[in-house]
Amino acid sequence: MAEKKEFMVDLSPVESQLPSTGRIQYAVDLDPRGEQRVERGGHARYTRSRSRDAISIRSARRSVDPALVLPPTYRTVSFGIDENNRQSLAKVAKKDGKQQTPEISFGALDYHTASVEDLYTRFSSSRNIGLSSARVTQQLNTVGRNIPSPPPSQWFRKIIGYLYGGFGAILFVAAILVFVSWKPLGQPASIDNLALAIVLVIVWIAQAAFSFWQDFSTSRVMASITGMLPDRCFVLREGSLQEIDGRDIVPGDVLRITLGNKLPADVRFVEVSTDARFDRSILTGETVPLLGSVQSTDDNYLETACIGMAGTHCVSGSAWGLVVDTGDRTIFGRIAKLTSTPKQGLTPLQKEILYFVLFICSLMLVFIIVVIAVWAGWLRKEHPGWISVAGLIVDCVSVAVAFIPEGLPIAVVASLSITASIMKRNKILCKSLKTVETLGAVNVICSDKTGTLTRNQMSVTEYVVGKEPTPATKAGGLYDGAESEGLRNLAILSSVCNEAEFDAATMNEPIPQRKVNGDATDSAILRFAESMVSVSSVRAAWQTIFKVAFNSKNKFAITVAESRNEASKKILMIKGAPDILLPRCGSSMDAGGQIYRLNESSRRSLENLKDSWSSQGKRVILLAQKSADNVQSNSASEPREYENEILESAKSELVLVGLVAIVDPPRPEIPEVVRILRGAGIKIFMVTGDFKLTAAAIAAECGIITRDPRHVDDICNLSFEDDDLESAGLDEEKRFSEDRIRSLVLSGSELETLDDSQWDKVVQYDEIVFARTTPDQKLRIVKELQKREMTVGMTGDGVNDAPSLKQADIGIAMGSGSDVAIEAADMVLLDSFAGIVEAVRYGRVVFENLKKTVIYLLPAGSFSEFWPVLTNVVFGLPQVLSSFNMIVVCCLTDCAAAIALAYEKPEADVLLRKPRNAKKDRLVDWKLILQAYGFLGLIEATSSFAMSYWYAQRAGVPFSTLWFGFGAIPAGVSQAQYYHVLNVASSIYFVNLVVMQWFNLFAVRVRRISVFTHKMNWYLLPAICFALVIAIFFTYVPKFHAVLNTAVIPAEYWFLPMAFGMGLLLLDEGRKLLVRKFPKSFLAKLAW
Repeated sequence: MAEKKEFMVDLSPVESQLPSTGRIQYAVDLDPRGEQRVERGGHARYTRSRSRDAISIRSARRSVDPALVLPPTYRTVSFGIDENNRQSLAKVAKKDGKQQTPEISFGALDYHTASVEDLYTRFSSSRNIGLSSARVTQQLNTVGRNIPSPPPSQWFRKIIGYLYGGFGAILFVAAILVFVSWKPLGQPASIDNLALAIVLVIVWIAQAAFSFWQDFSTSRVMASITGMLPDRCFVLREGSLQEIDGRDIVPGDVLRITLGNKLPADVRFVEVSTDARFDRSILTGETVPLLGSVQSTDDNYLETACIGMAGTHCVSGSAWGLVVDTGDRTIFGRIAKLTSTPKQGLTPLQKEILYFVLFICSLMLVFIIVVIAVWAGWLRKEHPGWISVAGLIVDCVSVAVAFIPEGLPIAVVASLSITASIMKRNKILCKSLKTVETLGAVNVICSDKTGTLTRNQMSVTEYVVGKEPTPATKAGGLYDGAESEGLRNLAILSSVCNEAEFDAATMNEPIPQRKVNGDATDSAILRFAESMVSVSSVRAAWQTIFKVAFNSKNKFAITVAESRNEASKKILMIKGAPDILLPRCGSSMDAGGQIYRLNESSRRSLENLKDSWSSQGKRVILLAQKSADNVQSNSASEPREYENEILESAKSELVLVGLVAIVDPPRPEIPEVVRILRGAGIKIFMVTGDFKLTAAAIAAECGIITRDPRHVDDICNLSFEDDDLESAGLDEEKRFSEDRIRSLVLSGSELETLDDSQWDKVVQYDEIVFARTTPDQKLRIVKELQKREMTVGMTGDGVNDAPSLKQADIGIAMGSGSDVAIEAADMVLLDSFAGIVEAVRYGRVVFENLKKTVIYLLPAGSFSEFWPVLTNVVFGLPQVLSSFNMIVVCCLTDCAAAIALAYEKPEADVLLRKPRNAKKDRLVDWKLILQAYGFLGLIEATSSFAMSYWYAQRAGVPFSTLWFGFGAIPAGVSQAQYYHVLNVASSIYFVNLVVMQWFNLFAVRVRRISVFTHKMNWYLLPAICFALVIAIFFTYVPKFHAVLNTAVIPAEYWFLPMAFGMGLLLLDEGRKLLVRKFPKSFLAKLAW
């Protein structure tokens, strides 16, 4: 036997082995104390592992699930994109207890040990200028674009899936059996069996070919959607900061990395802020972010903190990095080339279709067994000449053909392909098919505020230095005044304690029109500062020596800067949330620059001003300062100690310099979007980090809160039962809590105190604002809603939204959001939040249209085709519908109309219904089966039988002779005449089904409203014409008559089915009318 090999990545100087558990070990296992366990001579000893600090990438367990190591890759699977985000890295292969491990060695890489200056020289780059245009072109020609190689196509597995997936295997087996029944079992060989076998093979191949074509076309659609995702980064080229496509980055580029960025390539850090941390969990499984460093911290290339790896994220701070590898040469690229095993598993809709297939196949097998049992136990003995072995095989195949709606797989693929195109037109990226399906079941959307509900275009409207608020537009004129020293200090803090920067290319434009790179809040304060003084000149006068970046837990940012004009004057500058920082302020600066102690009256005045601004929907930012000369630690050599001292110092005796009020107006379309979603039975909750009053005011502007502020509940209403309120004389409170619309506002700190019973009350509210929430609290909100069987959609665009986006049933990110949020989300809105309306609409429509397709195919393509076979075997009647005509109905006349149903427009009330219950509502349930078989199918089958045997009766072959006749020919009728009458009767049955299906098509177009009020689907008319042409072709072309046992039918048998069809349509219209008029009636409970 050939020796098997396994692939393994050498990730450590220590010899790595792949354990039998299928987990990859990046280094030796460590003891929970952070020590390395080494066994010698049967005894264990411990040595301290090399580590920069407690936040080292090494952890207590270094074995990592291989599903975590590959980069995100979107791969088209049949008719959707499955997020191939984490794939298997290696397979264990053993022979004689030994493992052969071809390895990829990173030992030759020295980017982490070489000096920064040496690397600049090696790549012909520099910190201040970056790469020249000529060098960039040369690098692109040499190493190519920053694009990973596509995964293996696995064409053989796909072809097998196309041919034998779904009903393909049954069709293939059926064709083989019919060939066998033709020869050698056929005595004599029947030409119609050969024709049936050939048709089955053609159908089998055509279905596979159509699946291939739709897969191919859908993959192009989805690939073009993926290409619409923003993948931009900032690099230094020709001495200026430029925004470029991440695919055009080359080795030697100097990359700017900020909070929320995903690294597009492997980089060597050349500058890092003291709080710069990088999440490597997608590569290593390590949940604790690694603190970045300029100096190497480990000899192992993959463990050192001075290397940033492609695909990892910056979760705090900022950095500059020199790009060292791109594309397949990155760590991810090297690992991904080992294997690209596609993600396994079925989406919910695929499972629904599988359940339906299993249901149909189960019925098919039951009745095939019945047919065989009847033949073996009765017919073979009592009527041996009626059905031969070859005839039995054909009858069994006929049962299979009758039950299988061969057009369903084609219709499903077409429906999902159409939905993908619609999503693309609406600039909605769905990473997987599951996303579209889940949208139809979402009943709660938790939306972030900034950038999602609002424009994320912030501007300062007012400020206060001292006591009196002043419009921001007057700041420029007051800046140079004699009594404006306080304002000048505010301008310094706004300029220096700020991470935003103006784009150099737009510096000559007016301030409001300049492009700003940075956070929206920082951008607004930067423009405010620039309106007073040149920010670049202020920054030139101050040297930044330490920064603590803003995070959603602390809710403030710190910059320690030293004046270049006054030696050794270090100032701690801080900006952040007033409710956090105001209690830390011991004094305040007035307009003239004088400092005075803050008394209770002054604090109360500032609190009132903050509340007033917040109630107007304005974000309030406090800026303060404090001397940092007494900090003992060294910021360069002792960054952690220095950070701890700074944070401790910032806890008290800050000097309040000023407050600014920032407006971020809601997007104009949001109130209408909220109204539509609420009408669709979806609750809209706001989840934000903003102050409670600000959040409530914005929620009111957006239509999320519709109650009068006086009647909005708070945590007190969750603490008491209504009976307690009534006994306390608070009848009004109870009356309001019982209103149809109930509103609630809670803060993050209040969330921490809620117990399960209070959460049960929370989910009963229609309108909720969760304010001042942290990422952990956002995550808890999603989990608590899911615990109460709610299907949660979570929207967001920031780094702090990522955990809740991943946890939600469907995470929705904005295309303008952070890389981390886009990576975590299931769906990306590339245009605006308004796109979610179309996403929900078509998430429901795709499920609705598939139900319509199934219920259209079953009456004729399953129920009405089965009974001729059963009556032939059990009651001795001739098979009044040939197996060939069954195939024609399923794969030709019905299939075109089934595909046309995929283009069906949403019903008028699709966004007026409650969301479906994803756990209980099935694609095919008992109600649909009852409608398809017990109503539509029964009418079609009965009328078709009646038409066929009525014709036979009129032609001299009475039904009494056929009933239990087992082939008996009535007296006075020749054998040729007898078979001609039966062929005509069979063709009448076939035509009756074809014509009645036209009316059934209109009956199933809508589920609740009248078809006469629904928009016309113009694809139906060509489908009907196609069915008519096919029916005429096979019944009127003489060459088919002898081979396929078809015949020309009298003209009246074309028009009588139209009367039956109209009756079926009107009966169903009456049923829908009664369901609409009596929604709680027994008939309504049976409605599909």
